[in-house]
Amino acid sequence: MDYKKMYDEWLTNPCFDTKTKEELFAIKNDENEIKERFFTELEFGTAGLRGIIGAGCNRMNIYTVRKATQGLANYIKSQGKQAQGVCIAYDSRRMSPEFAREAALCLNANGIKAYVFESLRPTPELSFGVRELGCVAGINITASHNPPEYNGYKVYWEDGAQITPPHDTGIMAEVKAVTDYASVATMDYETAVKEGLYITIGSEIDDKYIAELKKQVIHQDCINQMAKELKIVYTPLHGTGNVPVRRVLKELGFENVYVVPEQELPDGEFPTVSYPNPEAKEAFALGLALAKKVDADLVLATDPDADRLGVYVKDSKTGEYHSLTGNMSGCLLADYVIGQTKEKNGGLPADGTLIKTIVTTNMADAIAKYYGVRLIEVLTGFKYIGGEILKFETTQEGTYLFGFEESYGCLIGTHARDKDAVVATMALCEAAAYYKTKNMTLWDAMIALYERYGYYKDDVKSITLKGIEGLEKIQTILSGLRGSAPKSFGSYEILSARDYKADTIKNLKTGEVTKTGLPNSNVLYYDLTDSAWVCVRPSGTEPKIKIYYGVVGSSMEEAEQLSASLAQDVMKEIERYM
Repeated sequence: MDYKKMYDEWLTNPCFDTKTKEELFAIKNDENEIKERFFTELEFGTAGLRGIIGAGCNRMNIYTVRKATQGLANYIKSQGKQAQGVCIAYDSRRMSPEFAREAALCLNANGIKAYVFESLRPTPELSFGVRELGCVAGINITASHNPPEYNGYKVYWEDGAQITPPHDTGIMAEVKAVTDYASVATMDYETAVKEGLYITIGSEIDDKYIAELKKQVIHQDCINQMAKELKIVYTPLHGTGNVPVRRVLKELGFENVYVVPEQELPDGEFPTVSYPNPEAKEAFALGLALAKKVDADLVLATDPDADRLGVYVKDSKTGEYHSLTGNMSGCLLADYVIGQTKEKNGGLPADGTLIKTIVTTNMADAIAKYYGVRLIEVLTGFKYIGGEILKFETTQEGTYLFGFEESYGCLIGTHARDKDAVVATMALCEAAAYYKTKNMTLWDAMIALYERYGYYKDDVKSITLKGIEGLEKIQTILSGLRGSAPKSFGSYEILSARDYKADTIKNLKTGEVTKTGLPNSNVLYYDLTDSAWVCVRPSGTEPKIKIYYGVVGSSMEEAEQLSASLAQDVMKEIERYM
């Protein structure tokens, strides 16, 4: 793409408004900035759009949003499903309401109804709303936990999960085929409302969503018993979780829920955190301060679109608050939900299934084995867990028990087909109440899991590589690993190497090659001795390459040491190609 020619096009074409042109004119002497904004179009990938907000074809703005929506509309019409309509939600980020409206009006101009939430809503409620309203698709305007300068556009299909084959490639092709911004359809808001094409939704979906969450409660008796004693600190990190989380906890009877006041209200600038990510320690600074003040049992944080949950739990013996990684909280909930479902029902379904992603802890495998349930492993991305639930529904084979991924996301129940931090918050508070009746904290419960299954330690390192050069470096690293595959990482010997792009699993002892059986993905995975593992993949939403790894020790101290050593050895290998 000739970025200078494209820049000039945006400056002169009458389809772009004055504000956009003024922003672009202001960078006329910044060659690098012009290049970054116009060297390529913002790519519509399998996760939709995500990028920095601003003018230009490689930025998130009303024009790139309309273009993506025109492509989606064209695909929906090609499938003959335009009568079903599309559900649209948005979060607290800059321009989120504006992008949601522009997407709706583009659909409306194509004769497709848009059901738009009246105000910000969490991602899982959008997933629920798609299925509840019988829509063909959903659009969620969010950049999840990215910094404030980002926004995004996620597309869901009629099953409530983010798009997967063949719809993802079909929609991507249609979006790519839209080359003229001036040809993208839109219409006047008042006219769209008058013609019944733009429909505002709200409390009627909220009520049904919350009702579905409450159906997942296993031990209301324990909540009733401990509601006055359990102390919970919660922060929505300026996002969408505040209203639904507080509502469901209140309706279940939890009395001592303390919301971090500085982070309670929606704010797309995220003034109290530079990075609104519940995986980051910084995000918990204010929550932990409040927890110590009120002597809380647990501290919970949902990310801005409320699909990820971060957790700190109190160790009653030391008074210290321990953080739980996504793997730890996921396993804690998996064991609780599966174990207590078994106890309450006197057993588990013969086809009961626990689902995890390939970069999620192998403790999940141990939990599945302990309870005698099937374990299914899928590619990274919760949409693949949603896809398995859809298979269970259509084939009538398989009962979903729990699904989670290491990146702080899980789903209890099948009301949604994306990770749901609202239901996870509810369930973790219930579990805390249950264990409190046993004179245990959640930290005690976590230690009990380690004692039963082994001290699993899993971690991830990210290398941020921005811009054109960064993208090239990421591909160089992956190509290098493929071209001269390592035989070991430090003291760990590689037993087999999986290449999900080539669909191969190579046994390094025998040389035998088998298929992964999963969709094509630019991911490398290494099974190591002593149940350790390493996985390398580019992030699907950020300019990063991610290195995941896991070990098992006989104690927490040993697991920490093994993990640190493996990380060092893996990074040495990666740096060879940097």
